[in-house]
Amino acid sequence: MSTHDHPHRGWGIPLPSFRRRSAAHAATAARADTARAYALGSLRLFMGAVFLWAFLDKTFGFGYSTASGKGWIDGGSPTEGFLSGVAAGPMESTFHSWAGDAWADWLFMAGLLGVGLALVAGVGLRLAAAAGTAMMILMWMAEWPPAKHLSDGSLSLSTNPVVDYHVIYAVALIALAATCSGDALGAGGRWAGLSFVRRHRWLR
Repeated sequence: MSTHDHPHRGWGIPLPSFRRRSAAHAATAARADTARAYALGSLRLFMGAVFLWAFLDKTFGFGYSTASGKGWIDGGSPTEGFLSGVAAGPMESTFHSWAGDAWADWLFMAGLLGVGLALVAGVGLRLAAAAGTAMMILMWMAEWPPAKHLSDGSLSLSTNPVVDYHVIYAVALIALAATCSGDALGAGGRWAGLSFVRRHRWLR
């Protein structure tokens, strides 16, 4: 009588393939990372457009927030109208004294242009976040949302005493810088590879 050796067929219970599961998980994570990067990159571009539009409108007077013929190049002041209209808060008199000063105009416009260009290009986002956040803090203090009444006693019509769009913009700027959002839809990756940027990480 002859005997036959049968190959080992296991227990007959299909076991999950951890390798396949790991590969699928990695692919899903990679797609999520890509989507996140492009979402942040898109947010960065839109925020850059907000700053650049404000700069251009105040410079040339397109007739939106700045009346035609009242632009910076026409001799108008980008800060006089806003700062002279401050009507609440602990810095009311200080902002009034700054309104229309040449140094305030140049600093404000340089901030709008610099932050806008940095966001659109995706470079220097840490500096842009610092400058943009400082601008948002000052503008928040000028509008002073915590006030229920203005200095003349009228209602301020503030919709939220703490969180308004200036706070949202500041948080978004910090988040865009912290997540290296310039690497997608921007030149952030190439910028980070430059030797002087590698030596001075605060330029990232």
